Amino acid sequence: MPRQGNGQWARSFPRGWGKPAAVLLAPLLLLLAGCSRDVLDPAGDIAVQQRNLIYTSTGLMLLIIVPVIVLIIVFAWRYRAGNREATYDPDFDHSTSLELAIWAGPLLIIIALGALTWSSTHLLDPFRPLDRIAAGKPTVAGEAPLTVQVVAMDWKWLFIYPEQGIATVNELVLPVDRQVRFDITSTNMMNTFYAPTLAGMVYAMPGMRSQLHAVLNRPGDYEGFSANYSGEGFSDMRFRLRGVDAAGFETWVVQTKSAAALSTPAYLALAKPSEKVPPAYFGSVEPDLFHRVLNRCVPPGTPCMHEVMAKDRQKGGSHVSHGAQPAAPPPAPAKPAPAAPHPHDTSFLEPGAPTALG
Repeated sequence: MPRQGNGQWARSFPRGWGKPAAVLLAPLLLLLAGCSRDVLDPAGDIAVQQRNLIYTSTGLMLLIIVPVIVLIIVFAWRYRAGNREATYDPDFDHSTSLELAIWAGPLLIIIALGALTWSSTHLLDPFRPLDRIAAGKPTVAGEAPLTVQVVAMDWKWLFIYPEQGIATVNELVLPVDRQVRFDITSTNMMNTFYAPTLAGMVYAMPGMRSQLHAVLNRPGDYEGFSANYSGEGFSDMRFRLRGVDAAGFETWVVQTKSAAALSTPAYLALAKPSEKVPPAYFGSVEPDLFHRVLNRCVPPGTPCMHEVMAKDRQKGGSHVSHGAQPAAPPPAPAKPAPAAPHPHDTSFLEPGAPTALG
């Protein structure tokens, strides 16, 4: 007889298997205890739409998976060797109705998944400005998104708020129900910016600028991290994500302005590899710092990428062959409006004014 208080556990396994099974299951339970629910319980509208996309896609696929699993069990039982009542037809080779039933369902599901993928790819494009804050709640007309410049470093995250003139390390504070535009780059290694409760993953690459539009709808403390292996300190490359109301955000900005300045020497010291960096705050930032990080010319005297590329283009445009007269220099490229950057600015930077790039 099993011991009192352990009856159900003991009856679940053959005699003598209780303790070995408990030893085997304990590590699995510990692993499950460490799972985060941010993906399935997000606090931002973009992440909610992505979660719903997961649910819908899974449901559509289960329409085929579940019947197939059930039919496998039914067929195995019905046509077992011991069932003498099952029909045996060794000459069967084709059934039009059966073929239609087998292929029509999967084909319809593939069409539905394709349409869903196509539409969601455009609707959830990270470069696309939001048209709503939450379901049934459109964005405020005329309200520009809050801009946050993100720099992936070794091994920490730098967040620059250009409109507020402040910066933080490993802490991202956002006002709830306000669209945020992230301009994302990296110092010297490809990385991935990921806050599961906010939106999907976006790559951060040196000399290139990615973009992400998102919104946080629920106040609270969350976590973001690097989702791309980037060296020794990768596992601790995490940041705190805080959602606060509008008044709380303004109060936080005022408090942060009392911190030290993020000058060029301070940035160069910060850019050195370091691990498990606690949150840090900077009360002011050099206005063109993100632009220089993007163009890889933060150290004094280093030529910026857009300047080097402009010189290369001029040299290529003035090339003369077969005694022809020198061609007139090409006209300077038009400066794009700062308020409307290229919707997919992930290519290597073109020559242009700093204001157009960063």
